[in-house]
Amino acid sequence: MSHTSVEFQADAQDNSPLYMQIARKLSDDVRNGRYQVDQALPSERTLSELLHVSRVTARKAIDQLVDQGLVVRRRGSGNYIAPRIEQPLSNLTSFSEQLQQRGYTPGSRWLKRAIVSASADEQMSLALSPNSKVARLERLRMADDVVMAYEVSVLPQSVVPRPESIGDSLYAFLESTGKAPARALQHIRAMNASAELARQLDVPEGQAVLFITRIAYLESGEAVELTHSYCRSDHYDFVAEMRRAPG
Repeated sequence: MSHTSVEFQADAQDNSPLYMQIARKLSDDVRNGRYQVDQALPSERTLSELLHVSRVTARKAIDQLVDQGLVVRRRGSGNYIAPRIEQPLSNLTSFSEQLQQRGYTPGSRWLKRAIVSASADEQMSLALSPNSKVARLERLRMADDVVMAYEVSVLPQSVVPRPESIGDSLYAFLESTGKAPARALQHIRAMNASAELARQLDVPEGQAVLFITRIAYLESGEAVELTHSYCRSDHYDFVAEMRRAPG
Protein backbone atom coordinates (compact mmCIF):
# COMPACT_ATOMS: atom_id res chain seq x y z
CA MET A 1 0.00 0.00 0.00
CA SER A 2 1.54 3.31 -0.93
CA HIS A 3 1.33 5.96 1.74
CA THR A 4 -0.38 8.43 -0.58
CA SER A 5 -3.22 5.95 -1.22
CA VAL A 6 -4.55 6.21 2.34
CA GLU A 7 -7.66 8.36 2.21
CA PHE A 8 -10.03 9.01 5.08
CA GLN A 9 -12.66 11.59 5.93
CA ALA A 10 -14.25 11.45 9.37
CA ASP A 11 -18.06 11.21 9.29
CA ALA A 12 -19.62 13.89 11.46
CA GLN A 13 -22.81 11.82 11.67
CA ASP A 14 -20.93 8.77 12.97
CA ASN A 15 -20.76 8.68 16.76
CA SER A 16 -18.37 5.72 16.92
CA PRO A 17 -14.76 6.30 18.01
CA LEU A 18 -12.43 7.68 15.35
CA TYR A 19 -10.19 4.58 15.38
CA MET A 20 -13.22 2.40 14.57
CA GLN A 21 -14.15 4.65 11.64
CA ILE A 22 -10.60 4.38 10.29
CA ALA A 23 -10.57 0.60 10.81
CA ARG A 24 -13.89 0.22 8.94
CA LYS A 25 -12.60 2.28 6.02
CA LEU A 26 -9.39 0.26 5.78
CA SER A 27 -11.19 -3.08 6.16
CA ASP A 28 -13.67 -2.13 3.41
CA ASP A 29 -10.73 -1.29 1.14
CA VAL A 30 -9.06 -4.63 1.93
CA ARG A 31 -12.23 -6.66 1.32
CA ASN A 32 -12.93 -4.77 -1.92
CA GLY A 33 -9.50 -5.75 -3.24
CA ARG A 34 -8.01 -2.26 -3.26
CA TYR A 35 -4.95 -3.57 -1.43
CA GLN A 36 -3.13 -6.77 -2.31
CA VAL A 37 -2.27 -9.73 -0.09
CA ASP A 38 1.15 -9.31 1.52
CA GLN A 39 1.12 -5.57 0.87
CA ALA A 40 2.50 -3.54 3.78
CA LEU A 41 0.41 -1.04 5.68
CA PRO A 42 2.03 2.27 6.60
CA SER A 43 3.57 2.32 10.08
CA GLU A 44 1.50 3.69 12.95
CA ARG A 45 3.59 6.88 12.88
CA THR A 46 3.10 7.34 9.12
CA LEU A 47 -0.61 6.54 9.31
CA SER A 48 -1.09 9.07 12.13
CA GLU A 49 0.67 11.76 10.11
CA LEU A 50 -1.26 11.03 6.90
CA LEU A 51 -4.65 11.00 8.62
CA HIS A 52 -3.85 13.74 11.17
CA VAL A 53 -4.72 11.54 14.13
CA SER A 54 -2.75 10.47 17.19
CA ARG A 55 -0.49 7.41 17.08
CA VAL A 56 -2.72 5.81 19.72
CA THR A 57 -5.71 6.17 17.38
CA ALA A 58 -3.72 4.75 14.44
CA ARG A 59 -2.50 1.83 16.57
CA LYS A 60 -6.04 1.01 17.77
CA ALA A 61 -7.31 1.09 14.16
CA ILE A 62 -4.64 -1.39 13.09
CA ASP A 63 -5.39 -3.53 16.17
CA GLN A 64 -8.97 -3.82 14.90
CA LEU A 65 -7.77 -5.13 11.52
CA VAL A 66 -5.46 -7.62 13.23
CA ASP A 67 -8.36 -8.87 15.42
CA GLN A 68 -10.49 -9.31 12.26
CA GLY A 69 -7.74 -11.40 10.65
CA LEU A 70 -7.34 -8.94 7.76
CA VAL A 71 -3.84 -7.84 8.81
CA VAL A 72 -0.93 -9.76 10.31
CA ARG A 73 1.94 -8.32 12.32
CA ARG A 74 5.44 -9.48 11.48
CA ARG A 75 7.84 -8.76 14.27
CA GLY A 76 10.51 -6.31 13.23
CA SER A 77 8.98 -5.89 9.77
CA GLY A 78 5.55 -4.25 10.02
CA ASN A 79 1.87 -4.88 9.30
CA TYR A 80 0.77 -6.74 6.17
CA ILE A 81 -2.49 -7.70 4.45
CA ALA A 82 -3.22 -11.30 5.47
CA PRO A 83 -3.46 -14.22 3.02
CA ARG A 84 -6.89 -15.48 1.97
CA ILE A 85 -7.77 -18.68 0.14
CA GLU A 86 -10.73 -19.08 -2.21
CA GLN A 87 -11.15 -22.83 -2.66
CA PRO A 88 -13.44 -24.30 -5.33
CA LEU A 89 -15.44 -27.20 -3.93
CA SER A 90 -15.40 -29.06 -7.25
CA ASN A 91 -11.63 -29.71 -7.35
CA LEU A 92 -9.64 -32.18 -5.26
CA THR A 93 -6.42 -30.31 -4.54
CA SER A 94 -4.00 -30.30 -1.66
CA PHE A 95 -3.46 -27.35 0.65
CA SER A 96 0.00 -26.81 -0.84
CA GLU A 97 -1.39 -26.84 -4.40
CA GLN A 98 -4.10 -24.31 -3.47
CA LEU A 99 -1.53 -21.91 -2.06
CA GLN A 100 0.99 -22.28 -4.87
CA GLN A 101 -1.74 -21.59 -7.45
CA ARG A 102 -2.42 -18.29 -5.68
CA GLY A 103 1.21 -17.27 -5.29
CA TYR A 104 1.62 -18.05 -1.59
CA THR A 105 4.41 -20.07 0.00
CA PRO A 106 2.92 -23.14 1.76
CA GLY A 107 4.40 -24.62 4.89
CA SER A 108 3.67 -26.90 7.84
CA ARG A 109 4.53 -26.76 11.51
CA TRP A 110 4.49 -30.38 12.58
CA LEU A 111 2.92 -31.22 15.94
CA LYS A 112 2.85 -35.01 15.63
CA ARG A 113 3.86 -37.73 13.16
CA ALA A 114 3.35 -41.19 14.59
CA ILE A 115 1.99 -44.71 14.10
CA VAL A 116 -0.90 -45.32 16.51
CA SER A 117 -3.88 -47.61 16.94
CA ALA A 118 -6.91 -46.56 14.91
CA SER A 119 -9.94 -45.32 16.84
CA ALA A 120 -13.36 -46.85 16.22
CA ASP A 121 -14.38 -43.86 14.05
CA GLU A 122 -11.17 -44.09 12.04
CA GLN A 123 -11.64 -47.82 11.50
CA MET A 124 -15.14 -47.17 10.17
CA SER A 125 -14.17 -44.20 7.96
CA LEU A 126 -11.19 -46.00 6.42
CA ALA A 127 -12.79 -49.48 6.36
CA LEU A 128 -10.06 -50.92 8.61
CA SER A 129 -10.19 -54.05 10.73
CA PRO A 130 -10.07 -53.82 14.55
CA ASN A 131 -6.60 -53.27 16.05
CA SER A 132 -5.36 -51.69 12.79
CA LYS A 133 -2.51 -49.21 12.93
CA VAL A 134 -2.62 -45.81 11.25
CA ALA A 135 -0.28 -42.92 10.62
CA ARG A 136 -1.53 -39.86 12.51
CA LEU A 137 -0.31 -36.49 11.22
CA GLU A 138 -1.03 -33.34 13.21
CA ARG A 139 0.18 -29.99 11.93
CA LEU A 140 -0.48 -26.30 11.52
CA ARG A 141 -0.85 -25.30 7.88
CA MET A 142 0.88 -22.05 6.97
CA ALA A 143 0.64 -19.52 4.13
CA ASP A 144 3.56 -17.11 4.00
CA ASP A 145 4.22 -17.94 7.68
CA VAL A 146 0.61 -17.15 8.68
CA VAL A 147 -1.32 -19.97 10.42
CA MET A 148 -4.32 -20.84 8.26
CA ALA A 149 -5.53 -24.15 9.70
CA TYR A 150 -4.96 -26.91 12.24
CA GLU A 151 -5.13 -30.28 10.52
CA VAL A 152 -5.23 -33.92 11.64
CA SER A 153 -4.77 -36.54 8.92
CA VAL A 154 -5.09 -40.28 9.46
CA LEU A 155 -3.94 -42.83 6.86
CA PRO A 156 -3.56 -46.63 6.97
CA GLN A 157 -0.09 -47.74 8.02
CA SER A 158 0.14 -49.66 4.74
CA VAL A 159 -0.12 -46.33 2.90
CA VAL A 160 2.23 -44.35 5.18
CA PRO A 161 4.55 -46.78 6.98
CA ARG A 162 7.02 -44.02 7.98
CA PRO A 163 5.17 -40.76 8.81
CA GLU A 164 8.42 -38.86 9.38
CA SER A 165 9.21 -39.19 5.66
CA ILE A 166 6.37 -36.78 4.75
CA GLY A 167 7.42 -33.20 3.99
CA ASP A 168 5.18 -30.14 3.63
CA SER A 169 2.79 -31.82 1.15
CA LEU A 170 1.01 -35.07 2.00
CA TYR A 171 -0.43 -35.34 -1.51
CA ALA A 172 3.01 -34.94 -3.09
CA PHE A 173 4.15 -37.87 -0.94
CA LEU A 174 1.13 -39.95 -1.97
CA GLU A 175 1.79 -39.11 -5.62
CA SER A 176 5.36 -40.36 -5.27
CA THR A 177 4.15 -43.70 -3.86
CA GLY A 178 1.32 -44.21 -6.36
CA LYS A 179 -1.36 -43.69 -3.71
CA ALA A 180 -2.72 -40.29 -4.72
CA PRO A 181 -6.49 -39.96 -4.13
CA ALA A 182 -8.74 -39.80 -7.18
CA ARG A 183 -11.85 -38.48 -5.40
CA ALA A 184 -12.99 -37.35 -1.96
CA LEU A 185 -16.11 -36.66 0.06
CA GLN A 186 -15.94 -33.46 2.11
CA HIS A 187 -18.27 -32.15 4.80
CA ILE A 188 -18.06 -28.55 6.03
CA ARG A 189 -19.68 -27.02 9.08
CA ALA A 190 -19.11 -24.11 11.43
CA MET A 191 -17.98 -24.48 15.03
CA ASN A 192 -16.64 -22.26 17.79
CA ALA A 193 -12.98 -22.58 18.69
CA SER A 194 -12.18 -24.18 22.02
CA ALA A 195 -9.45 -22.64 24.17
CA GLU A 196 -6.84 -25.11 22.86
CA LEU A 197 -7.88 -24.74 19.22
CA ALA A 198 -7.94 -20.95 19.56
CA ARG A 199 -4.39 -21.07 20.88
CA GLN A 200 -3.26 -23.18 17.92
CA LEU A 201 -4.91 -20.90 15.35
CA ASP A 202 -4.03 -17.67 17.15
CA VAL A 203 -7.67 -16.52 17.32
CA PRO A 204 -9.92 -15.52 20.25
CA GLU A 205 -11.59 -18.40 22.12
CA GLY A 206 -15.10 -18.96 20.79
CA GLN A 207 -14.39 -17.51 17.33
CA ALA A 208 -16.16 -19.27 14.49
CA VAL A 209 -13.97 -21.62 12.46
CA LEU A 210 -14.70 -23.97 9.57
CA PHE A 211 -14.55 -27.65 10.50
CA ILE A 212 -13.93 -29.79 7.42
CA THR A 213 -13.95 -33.59 7.32
CA ARG A 214 -12.58 -35.23 4.16
CA ILE A 215 -12.37 -38.90 3.25
CA ALA A 216 -10.30 -39.51 0.12
CA TYR A 217 -10.35 -42.62 -2.07
CA LEU A 218 -8.20 -44.29 -4.70
CA GLU A 219 -9.65 -45.00 -8.13
CA SER A 220 -10.26 -48.55 -6.86
CA GLY A 221 -12.54 -47.24 -4.10
CA GLU A 222 -10.07 -47.90 -1.27
CA ALA A 223 -10.15 -45.17 1.40
CA VAL A 224 -6.65 -43.79 1.93
CA GLU A 225 -7.09 -40.56 3.90
CA LEU A 226 -9.27 -39.18 6.68
CA THR A 227 -8.54 -35.54 7.44
CA HIS A 228 -10.11 -33.17 9.93
CA SER A 229 -9.26 -29.53 9.21
CA TYR A 230 -10.03 -26.58 11.45
CA CYS A 231 -9.72 -23.52 9.20
CA ARG A 232 -9.67 -19.86 10.14
CA SER A 233 -12.90 -18.49 8.68
CA ASP A 234 -11.29 -15.08 8.22
CA HIS A 235 -8.78 -16.60 5.78
CA TYR A 236 -10.96 -19.11 3.88
CA ASP A 237 -13.73 -18.80 1.31
CA PHE A 238 -15.31 -21.89 -0.27
CA VAL A 239 -16.84 -21.42 -3.70
CA ALA A 240 -19.26 -23.75 -5.50
CA GLU A 241 -20.51 -23.34 -9.05
CA MET A 242 -24.07 -24.58 -9.46
CA ARG A 243 -26.14 -25.16 -12.58
CA ARG A 244 -29.89 -25.39 -12.74
CA ALA A 245 -31.08 -28.73 -14.07
CA PRO A 246 -33.16 -28.57 -17.24
CA GLY A 247 -36.85 -28.32 -16.45
